[in-house]
Amino acid sequence: MLKESEEYREESDLLGIRKVPKNAYWGVQSLRAMENFGVSLVKLSNYSTLVESIAMVKKACALANKQLGHLAENFADAIIQACDEIIAGELVEEFIVDMMQGGAGTSTNMNANEVIASRANEILGHERNSISPVGANDHVNMSQSTNDVYPTAIKIATIFGLRDLSTAIENLCLELDAKATEYKDILKLGRTEMQDAIPITLGQEFSAWSACLKRDLLRIGLAMDVLKTHNIGATAIGTSLNADPEYIKLAEKHLREVTGLQSLRTAENLIDDTQNSDEFVHVSGLLRVLATNLAKICGDLILLSSGPVGGFHEITLPAVQPGSSIMPGKINPVIPEMVMQCAFQVIGHDNTISIAAQSGQLELNAYEPVIAYNFFQALKVLKNSIPIFAEKCVKGIKPNKEGLDVVYRSVGLVTALNPIIGYKASTKIAKKALDTKKTIREIVLDEGMMDEKWLDLVLSPERMTQPGVPGHEHKSIQKLLEKNSDDRKRFVLSDEDEEESA
Repeated sequence: MLKESEEYREESDLLGIRKVPKNAYWGVQSLRAMENFGVSLVKLSNYSTLVESIAMVKKACALANKQLGHLAENFADAIIQACDEIIAGELVEEFIVDMMQGGAGTSTNMNANEVIASRANEILGHERNSISPVGANDHVNMSQSTNDVYPTAIKIATIFGLRDLSTAIENLCLELDAKATEYKDILKLGRTEMQDAIPITLGQEFSAWSACLKRDLLRIGLAMDVLKTHNIGATAIGTSLNADPEYIKLAEKHLREVTGLQSLRTAENLIDDTQNSDEFVHVSGLLRVLATNLAKICGDLILLSSGPVGGFHEITLPAVQPGSSIMPGKINPVIPEMVMQCAFQVIGHDNTISIAAQSGQLELNAYEPVIAYNFFQALKVLKNSIPIFAEKCVKGIKPNKEGLDVVYRSVGLVTALNPIIGYKASTKIAKKALDTKKTIREIVLDEGMMDEKWLDLVLSPERMTQPGVPGHEHKSIQKLLEKNSDDRKRFVLSDEDEEESA
């Protein structure tokens, strides 16, 4: 691990003495973790928000210990300055441990303790190291345990991540709403179970997609409140061993100030909050719902843009790249496909989080590292894919008139005749239209069942996209409703029906 030409320092732990690169801020425990857990090859530094959140927790704890006189003022100030630098985005590359690790996050906590201690010693004018005079365990980790620092930092980082995700969703909703307004008068054929149904506007479809994502926004907003309960002061298992009771109150106060999250609150039952991870399951489930909605929207867009000759081709998606290495001119719906794959991944992350949360034993869940890894992976793919989807797909969607005009030839228009001639007569008309390839309008006029003027009013696709029975507000339609029983019976009783009746 250490290059022969590299200068080093020696550090020791309970397993012995090891050589650590002289210029590294991390120390021997980080080195052992790096050697033991080269699994995902995704370092803690890949998630800067989590690194910054850990530094926020460490700063709040140092402020509390300083205020109580447990931590020497010069040590505390140096630790606080080191934390501020990390919060500002510095030293992130020193967080070298793998996200997937045994030990319930101890390696992550010690990586932070060692980096902060080394930088604090440097600030105090000493050589860079994690041993003295500021110690990683005795000073940076004072009144703390991995078991309260790590889950609290995950929650804080998740709240920040959810805020960014919410912004991305809001912007996507704005694009969908803009399309809903722009295309509010463009008629198209609605479909149920992939079969022709009744008319709808293209704008109404976009508004429905926006509405479901707005529910996701509401749910995510409520979920952030669930994450604001923390267990700082719980120390090892929730009994608060080695933590001054006043420290718990002060740590909560300073944590609010450092993070800017004023609603952060200490859990009522620290033992419960230390051993259980159900908050993560709850929020992960909401990410799964969001992923499900996104996949549904993208699946719809892929269907509606299918073609351009052999599919629906009601809309055209922006062309962002050639679609085939062998078929010239082919364009694929690659952006919706990418978002759907992200959705599949998020659903897989949720399954892992659920299994990890239920697998905790007694006073601690040792599997929080895999919870954190999957949580931040899910947040990352959602947060990154949604703006791409909004900008490179939704924003440039255009209607295709030729594909949309099929609505005027749809057998589904017969549904508007139900209140006037009845379901059975309407069914006969629909069947005859399919058999003869005539339109509903032509058949009704051929049978003399309705006046042409009022038939056009009733069969208007535009009117069918609104509540109520088309044309009922007109007195002439009311009269038709009163006199149509004989016409209905005459149409329903076709020659075949009459033979069967006889």
